[in-house]
Amino acid sequence: MGLTGVTLLVTLMVVAAVTLPANACLPADQAALMDIKATLKEPYLGIFNTWTGSNCCQGWYGVSCDPTTQRVADIVLRGESEDPIYEKAGRSGYMTGSLSPSLCKLDKLTTLIVADWKDISGEIPACVTSLPDLRILELIGNKITGKIPENIGQLSKLTVLNLADNKICGSIPASIVNLGKLKHLELSNNQLSGEIPSDIGKLGMMSRALLNKNKLTGSIPNSITQLRRLADLDLSMNQLTGSLPAQLGSMPVLSTLNLDSNQISSSIPTNLLSSSGLNILNLSRNSLEGELPDVFCSKTYFTHLDLSYNNLRGSVPKSLSSAKYIGHLDLSHNHLCGPIPNGSPFDHLEASSFSNNDCLCGSPLRTC
Repeated sequence: MGLTGVTLLVTLMVVAAVTLPANACLPADQAALMDIKATLKEPYLGIFNTWTGSNCCQGWYGVSCDPTTQRVADIVLRGESEDPIYEKAGRSGYMTGSLSPSLCKLDKLTTLIVADWKDISGEIPACVTSLPDLRILELIGNKITGKIPENIGQLSKLTVLNLADNKICGSIPASIVNLGKLKHLELSNNQLSGEIPSDIGKLGMMSRALLNKNKLTGSIPNSITQLRRLADLDLSMNQLTGSLPAQLGSMPVLSTLNLDSNQISSSIPTNLLSSSGLNILNLSRNSLEGELPDVFCSKTYFTHLDLSYNNLRGSVPKSLSSAKYIGHLDLSHNHLCGPIPNGSPFDHLEASSFSNNDCLCGSPLRTC
């Protein structure tokens, strides 16, 4: 055999040695998945029993690969699912352990969902912020502790960040406002403290922001009213103080606003009650003062309006009678006085909607 033939043979041998079987995942990706498996224990459904064999792109429960590159692109492990594996077992999922830093070796990962397993603990690996293509990070419903990685703002493609129902502490990282494509932010039911970033208004794509059931302090940033796509805002059950931003009622698509159970002490902005877009408004259990603006009209449509347990004074606005629809109304536990107007919506409301109003001046609250 001549030199050319030997060279060709060697080349073919090298190619054969490094070429993966068709549709097989990268050995490095598979090794990272095995590290992830090693730090988690799922005793009932046998999910990780499927993580065997030489090809993690086929038959590995919850693992998906890019069909072109055969790189691991998605890990989707939900403890509550309609998948047949759950129906057959007749139970929801339960998993213990922690998240291995080896998941950061999956550098083509776009989706990481490890949700509703009830007992996964440990911290979020800080290196998760180095995953350049990550679009969805969802770790809801576990017992994850520690802090949100400080460099979370590096995830420039992230659209969903859901860390709700864990035991995460510390403050909301300042870098979070750099997530320019973020649409859904859910950090509720954790132990977060400190203030909401003052420039949260930079998150211009955000449509949902759920930060309720934490220990957040300070005032509601005025910049939050710059979120023109925001439809759902929940800051309830925190320790927020200060006043209600004047432009909250001018946000174009805001339909649900929950600020109850804080320590907000201002008057209620007129445009918040005259808004034609808001249909759920809960400002109860604060220290709101002043009179109720008499600004309701034929476009007013509230399925839920709760202003109870505040320090509101004056009379019940007569213009409420002109509202298109008021489903649930609660004005109890304030200092309201005078007559309760006749007609809709008052004719279908319970007496408890107006109870415990200890009028401090004028005649007590009463039915006309």
